[in-house]
Amino acid sequence: MSRAMVPSQQKLAEKLTILNDRGRGMLTRIYNIKKIYSTNKKKMLGNPANKPGFLTDKTYEPVYRYLMRRFPHPDSKSTTLQVINNIKQDVVKSLSLYYFTFVDIMDFKDHVVDLLTTIDACQVHMDITLNYDLTLNYLNLISTYVSIMILVSRVEDRRVVLSLYNVAYEYLHASSDPSFPRLGQMVIDYDIPLRKLSEEFVPHSRVLVPAIMSLHKIYPKRNLPADQMRATGFLSLLAEPPKIMNVPNTDMVQCEYLSVDAMERWIIFSMLLCHQYLQEAQLWDLWKTALQSGYIVQLCRDEVLHIHSYITSFFEGLKGHNMSKRITEVRDLQHQALQSAPGIHRERRKFLRSALKELALIYTDQPGLLGPKGLYVFQGLAVARDEIHWLLRHFDNPPSKRHNVKLSQEDFVDRQLPELLFNMEELKSLVRKYNQVVQRYYVQYLAGFDSVLLNQLIQNLAHCPEDESVILSSLYNTIAALSVKQVEANEVFDLRGIRLDWFRLQAYTGVSRAGLVLRDHQDLGKHLNMIIYHTKMVDYLDELLNETGDLSIYCFYTQIFEHQFKQCMEFPAQHRYSIVFPIICGHFMNATHELCPEERHSIGTTSVQYAHWFLKEMSDEVNQVITAICEEQCMLNYKLLPKHSAASILQSSNKHKKKQDKKKNQGPEEEKPGMESARKNRENFTRMDKLHMALTELCYAINYCNVIQVWEHGFVPREFFIQHLETRFNKALVGMMMYNPDTSEIAKPSELLSSVKAIMSVLQGLENYVQIDIARVFNSVLPQQTQATDSFNGEKTITANYTNWYLEVLLRRVTVNMGHIVYSPNHKAFVTVAQDNNSKENLYLAAEEYADLTELRALAELIGPYGMRYLGERLMGHVASQVEELKKLVIQNKEVLFNMRTSFDKPEVMRDLFRRLGNVDSVLMRMTIIGILLSYRSLAQEALLDVLEDRIPFLMASVQDLQHFVPNMKDTKYSNMKQQVVNEMASAAGLSCDIDPLLISALRSQKNEDTPRTSTSSQSSDTEGIPEQMANESDYELACLLMVFVAVSIPTLAKKDFSVFKASLEGNLNNSHCLAKAVNQIAGALFTIHGPGDVSDRLQEFLALASSSLLRLGQSQEQDKETVRNRESVYILLDLIVQESPYLTMDLLESCFPYALLRNAYHTVYKASAVDN
Repeated sequence: MSRAMVPSQQKLAEKLTILNDRGRGMLTRIYNIKKIYSTNKKKMLGNPANKPGFLTDKTYEPVYRYLMRRFPHPDSKSTTLQVINNIKQDVVKSLSLYYFTFVDIMDFKDHVVDLLTTIDACQVHMDITLNYDLTLNYLNLISTYVSIMILVSRVEDRRVVLSLYNVAYEYLHASSDPSFPRLGQMVIDYDIPLRKLSEEFVPHSRVLVPAIMSLHKIYPKRNLPADQMRATGFLSLLAEPPKIMNVPNTDMVQCEYLSVDAMERWIIFSMLLCHQYLQEAQLWDLWKTALQSGYIVQLCRDEVLHIHSYITSFFEGLKGHNMSKRITEVRDLQHQALQSAPGIHRERRKFLRSALKELALIYTDQPGLLGPKGLYVFQGLAVARDEIHWLLRHFDNPPSKRHNVKLSQEDFVDRQLPELLFNMEELKSLVRKYNQVVQRYYVQYLAGFDSVLLNQLIQNLAHCPEDESVILSSLYNTIAALSVKQVEANEVFDLRGIRLDWFRLQAYTGVSRAGLVLRDHQDLGKHLNMIIYHTKMVDYLDELLNETGDLSIYCFYTQIFEHQFKQCMEFPAQHRYSIVFPIICGHFMNATHELCPEERHSIGTTSVQYAHWFLKEMSDEVNQVITAICEEQCMLNYKLLPKHSAASILQSSNKHKKKQDKKKNQGPEEEKPGMESARKNRENFTRMDKLHMALTELCYAINYCNVIQVWEHGFVPREFFIQHLETRFNKALVGMMMYNPDTSEIAKPSELLSSVKAIMSVLQGLENYVQIDIARVFNSVLPQQTQATDSFNGEKTITANYTNWYLEVLLRRVTVNMGHIVYSPNHKAFVTVAQDNNSKENLYLAAEEYADLTELRALAELIGPYGMRYLGERLMGHVASQVEELKKLVIQNKEVLFNMRTSFDKPEVMRDLFRRLGNVDSVLMRMTIIGILLSYRSLAQEALLDVLEDRIPFLMASVQDLQHFVPNMKDTKYSNMKQQVVNEMASAAGLSCDIDPLLISALRSQKNEDTPRTSTSSQSSDTEGIPEQMANESDYELACLLMVFVAVSIPTLAKKDFSVFKASLEGNLNNSHCLAKAVNQIAGALFTIHGPGDVSDRLQEFLALASSSLLRLGQSQEQDKETVRNRESVYILLDLIVQESPYLTMDLLESCFPYALLRNAYHTVYKASAVDN
């Protein structure tokens, strides 16, 4: 005696939920198995890169052929298989995941068959518009089941691998795997999956066919062409303005956002399994429409079927059925799909772009409409998602050439697709942003309307069994208890129980002979479907957005994804939508399943890499546009430089000439700066207009969202942009110098500063486009240019390049080409007075254009105090090396100098000693070089002081006070330390000091370096043994003798042609006037380091020696005119030394050198300069 089947005991709702989830997991696993063991047509066992080594080893090929031939009953005792015994553990370990995936699929198949049989036995009535959840899960389960079995049949090497695992298992455990016999039979049965499945589904058709028939109420309405969508006002909030606040009038609300792709798969797979029912008009109509909609059907991710060919081959294999008519119909439908489907979907995407944009604009302006009209968001997202899926699978799988159908590329290469993707993300972000608005609306709707109507419908039930009554009462009580206060208190809602209870109730009331038959109470069923949708709007919004707007499919079409992004970046009108690509990367993890955890890392890594690449490309594109704008602005700024005013001045000075002469001689008039802004027609876009438009669009994309969550990473687009902007700005700064070490060309500091200010002005304007702190960029990049190398790539900076150029190019030419470039104190510049015809390099170098006070001020503004200090340190390094060479010359002439120091009041003795003195010219040359370097240093310091007094006047006043009023302490030692610290600070700020602290530091470090070196090294040269002697000599004595050497050498300048003093320059042509600075600074530094602080005494000694030597020069006037040719110019040098010195006074000078000689000298040289002029 058979018992009646009790529906509530069959747990249909629970089983459908669990099996659907497990089915998705199995589908994911078999998909990955197929990808790993993908077939290569030239090899029997597929792609060797993804497989264990033994599967690609040719020595095992006889084994695999044997297993293939004897499947599913291989003889493990066969000698052919004995080689597997050696690798059995490796085989079992490597293939266990593969094998047990098939075992799990077999178990899944058994459970599905069991459940479908139970549903048949219960005679469940399926209607998608009535018991939505039951029908949806039922059809999804069948679709997943069919997809899995088709994918199983497409894993080509399945027989070999399964047999191999079983044989290895048998060798390892002495018995075969218990699942293998059934597994082998399943693989054979489903070799042609649809044939076996169609046999299985003969008894299931009583339930399946009505379920598909119910789609006739919704599928045709959802699969409309774009023209009909526009005509019916689909997705338009403004189509009926009076009803804009009303809830959409529909009694099957959840069907409104059901995936069309899913419905088409249900229809096609179900009708393949129940092809006998195609003769019914409604089913034929659904079948025809589904097959006309496209020619590719998705199985899983990017695994697809060319569906018409697949159906044709299946129908051709059916024996005992006259399917020729059906085959002809399918081929006709295939031709129609190839001809018309791409165009229909193209127009639909075009419609969706405008429709979703309109929705986004209205919801942004009036977010309150997300309550009553929230359904439109999910409808729009679902349709757009389906269209994108359709485009991807059809673009990636073109039809076979044998169909002789030429497809238009315009139907598949959609340049405006990013706009559609962006509008989808915009709608989703609006729903997330205003989720409390939606919650508040639907909580009130559920408590105030849904619960009341549900109570009335329950009261109207004539008969209601106990189980159903309990569920309905629970539903009513739960929604009636909802309150707006819960939303205001930010309570977390959990209404999953309501949805599961309604799912159970559908299963109870859908069976035949139920106590409460749902199809007899359709009002109750449709209202409960509405309630379920409203509960989802309260606690299930994120899941609903993922369900309708998930684009994780792009993870498996990465080449198309890249292509679409590149196309977006090439099309300026789509630039603002480019941000959607990294946002979509955040969807990729939605494609994973907990039953296939091994793919989480690879998919997550892919998503992060693509998000990083997209943002990097976007940042690069923005920076390219900014660079182009900066170049334009720099060009405009360049035209405003003073040197370009020469043409205008010349033109105005020629106004007195006749008009005829002007016409003959005047060339085409140059466009004046500012004319580019005068517009005759606003419609004519200039290059700058286009660049600013592109910048606006790209910055909109960068500024669109604060953080993009991808896997476990947070990407901040603005930070990406700022990092790339800093790198590009840093490179631009160095690039604008146009420094060429080979030709020694470099931009003038003033021109570079002008360009930098133009760029900074452009970058400051970026704050109008994107929310970034541009001052942060300046503070990050500009200070790095004050150092020798930057922290980005360790490359040379503006400071390093200019320092190198000034020291190695400009100042080297000043010192090497005597008489060509002169330091002029009154011009405050190095001035080129003659060209070196033998040197091509000098043709383009006018020293005054690079080394005057204006240019050095610009340099100081560019590289700041830190850069100027670096320049000073490098310069003082050169000075120290010259001092070191001077010390060597002093040691060579030490004895003579010592005698001269004590015999300066004996003219005859001094004359004899001077003749014995060697290297006089070398000493003067090196001292002149030092003077030139120190003159440049003083000029640079003055420029720095001017800049800092302008930029930080109050701080500079404090520094000056500290320098002037440094505390005098009783302890001399500490007082000197205090003075040294203050001097270093003052020097760094550009203030002049009696003795340059950088010079003291350079000489002291030179001394420290020489001390250990001289004790261990030996040199073989003309001065062999000199370093050893220097180590033993008194540095103080050497310093004294050096000053003697310079003092007695000065008169020799009088016989040099280039020693002539030029009044217009206030300097000598051979820069010997720079000796004044050299003598004072070197004496001050050396006697500060080596002496007891007697700088003043030593300089007085120098003055006595120099004056006596010069007075002897006057006595020899009649004897040798060549010797005294420029005597007056050398007299002036003595005056300059005293004027420059903080230790010597004019009284001291007059006591040892008559002032009348100085006055006559000045008169003579100024008179001579006037005659020359």
